[in-house]
Amino acid sequence: MKEVMAIIRMDMINKTKEALLKEDFPSLHCKKVMGRGKKKVDYSLIEGMLSGNEMTSPVLAEVISEGHRLVPKRLISLIVKDDEVKKVIDTIITVNSKGKQGDGKIFVLPVLDSVRVRTGETGNEAI
Repeated sequence: MKEVMAIIRMDMINKTKEALLKEDFPSLHCKKVMGRGKKKVDYSLIEGMLSGNEMTSPVLAEVISEGHRLVPKRLISLIVKDDEVKKVIDTIITVNSKGKQGDGKIFVLPVLDSVRVRTGETGNEAI
């Protein structure tokens, strides 16, 4: 078993849930998260806009701080059988890929066991 965790854009959660459901993955967990990627401030964009140590406009302050902001995202998590991981990943990528920074990240983690509380079933039968 594997856990597939995906961090995606807020506005893509419903499309992602629908696509996963169509591919026979109805069970998932979803949570609002805040984070940022590796994007750094491109100081070449603001060269010549500084006069001494003072900023010449509020727009400049926004440009400088843009790389340090935490951006709202959605974190979805699914527990799937080992042979279903590629299908889940392909579905998430198909829905969320816009070819731009911030499209998201997917992580795959091993799951050692699972137990269904109601019946006591374990392993793949529990998922």
